[in-house]
Amino acid sequence: MSDPPVSPAGARGTAADRPAGGEAAVLARIEAVRRRRPRLRDEVVTLAHGAGGKASAALVDAVFVEAFGDPTAERVDAAVLEVPSGQRLAFTTDSFVVTPLRFPGGSIGHLAVNGTVNDLAVTGAVPAWVSAAFVIEEGFAVGELRAVVADMAAAAAAAGVSVVTGDTKVVGRGSADGLYITTAGVGWVPAGRRLGAALVRPGDRVLVSGTLADHGMAVMVARGDLGLEADVVSDTAPVGALVEALLAAAPATRWIRDPTRGGVGTVCNELAAAADMAVVLDEPSLPVRPEVMGACDLLGIDPLYVASEGKLVAVVAPDEADDALAALHAHPLGRRAAAIGEIHGDPPGIVVMRTTFGGTRIVDMLVGDPLPRIC
Repeated sequence: MSDPPVSPAGARGTAADRPAGGEAAVLARIEAVRRRRPRLRDEVVTLAHGAGGKASAALVDAVFVEAFGDPTAERVDAAVLEVPSGQRLAFTTDSFVVTPLRFPGGSIGHLAVNGTVNDLAVTGAVPAWVSAAFVIEEGFAVGELRAVVADMAAAAAAAGVSVVTGDTKVVGRGSADGLYITTAGVGWVPAGRRLGAALVRPGDRVLVSGTLADHGMAVMVARGDLGLEADVVSDTAPVGALVEALLAAAPATRWIRDPTRGGVGTVCNELAAAADMAVVLDEPSLPVRPEVMGACDLLGIDPLYVASEGKLVAVVAPDEADDALAALHAHPLGRRAAAIGEIHGDPPGIVVMRTTFGGTRIVDMLVGDPLPRIC
C-alpha cells in the first residue's frame, strides 16, 4: 500500500476534492483534522512507522504532508489529477521490501504490480501503465531476478497494464536485503466517476470482497521464524475487474479502499476520520479462513489489522447493497464477499465493533508493528 499521496504544486484537484466554504471554514477544517491525527513524538524512525497504523500516519503527516501537501486532503492511495484537457488521471507510487521474496501464492514481483494497480483501481481509475525500479544487492542470483521479473510480467498481463519504463541500481552486499522494487502507476478515471469519504452517508453499508488477513499471515508463516505449519496462501491479485463489476452494479458506491498495510481495521479508521462519521462493524460477519484465524490466534494477532493484497473494502448506498454483493459474488475474486458493517452519524471519527458476544468495543488504528516486511 502506498503512503498517502499529496498533490504536487500546480496540480488541480477536482471541485469535489476542495473544502467548501470560505477561509474561516477551511481553517476550522484544518484544525479539526490536525486534532484527530496522531502527532509524531519519535526522534528516530522505527519499524512501526512502516506498518500502516498510527505511527505511519504520524510520520506521513508530520514530515511529508507538512512539506508537500494539504492537511485537509483525504489520505488515499492514488492522487486523482485533472490535466488541461479535462481528463482526470490517477497517479500512485509504491515500494516493496517483503521478506521472504517468494511465499505461498506469490512473490515480490506479483506484489509490485498488483499493489500498484490496486491503488489505482480503488480510486475508480482504469490502470494503464506501470514503471518499475529495482535496487539489487550485490550477489543476488540472476536466475532469481529473472523469475521475479517473469512474475511481474505475468501479473501485468493479468491486470491489463504495460510496464513501460524503469531503472536498475546495484548496492553492496548487506545493503538491500536481496531486492527492493519501487513502482509507479498511471490510470485514467472515466468521466463522471466520483469516489471519496465526503460522499459517505449514515445508513450506508460496508462491504468486503473476501476473506481477511490472507496475505499477511501467508508471509508470516513463510518466514519460518515461529515454526508454524499452516496451509495459508497469499491473496495477491489485481482487483480492477472486481471494482468495475461493483461500480456497474452499484453506481452510487461512495468509497473503496484495498486493506493492505494495517488491514481492514486501519482503513476503516481512516474512513471514519475522513468522513467524520462512525463505522460500525459486525464481528460475526467478518470472513476469515479457519487456517488464518488459527495462525492469528497462535500469534495473538487480530486479523482485522493484517494485510490483504487482493481484496477491497467498499461503502455502498443501502438500496444498492444487495446488488453490490451479488456482483462481487459473481466474480472469482469476490465469492467470499460479505456485508460487515454500516455507517452511523455518531460517534464521529470512531470505529466500533459489535462483538460475537453481544457487546461492543472500540477498534483503534493499528499500534506497533505486528507483521514486519509483508509488502
